[in-house]
Amino acid sequence: MSGQLVTFVPIFVFIAILVGFVITNLVLAHTIGPKNKTAVKQMPYESGMDPIGDARQPFDVKFYLVAILFLVFDVELLFLYPWAVSAYVEGQHNEEGVKIVASHLGHASPGIPFELRGTVFGVMLVFIATLAIAYVYAWRKGVFKWR
Repeated sequence: MSGQLVTFVPIFVFIAILVGFVITNLVLAHTIGPKNKTAVKQMPYESGMDPIGDARQPFDVKFYLVAILFLVFDVELLFLYPWAVSAYVEGQHNEEGVKIVASHLGHASPGIPFELRGTVFGVMLVFIATLAIAYVYAWRKGVFKWR
C-alpha cells in the first residue's frame, strides 16, 4: 500500500462497519419486526388529524407568497456569506507586497483584492437595497398580513 492510502484505512474501515450496521439493522427490522396491518395504520397521516376531503384542494395564495419570500431572502444569504467571508480577510504580504492568506487547503487565497473592495461593497449595497425595495413593496401590497 502506498503512504497516502494507508492514512485512509481507518476511514474505510469505519465506513464498512457503518454500512454493515445499517444493512444489518434494516434486514433485522424487516424480518423480525411486527407486520400487522390495520385500517388505521393504512390511513394517510395528516399532522395528527384525520384527513377530510380531497388532497388536491387549492391552497390560499398567501402560502405561496410566504414560501417565495422565504426563498428570496434565503438565497440572499447564500450570496452574502461568501462576500462576508472573503471581503475583509487579513493576511501576510509576499516579496512583491501582494497580500496572501494561507487557506486550509494549502494554497494561497487572497480573497477580494484591495483595489476592488470598494466596488464589491457597492455592488453588495445595491443588492441589499434591491431586496429591501422588494421587501417594502411586498409589505405595502399586504403580503405579510395574515387574513
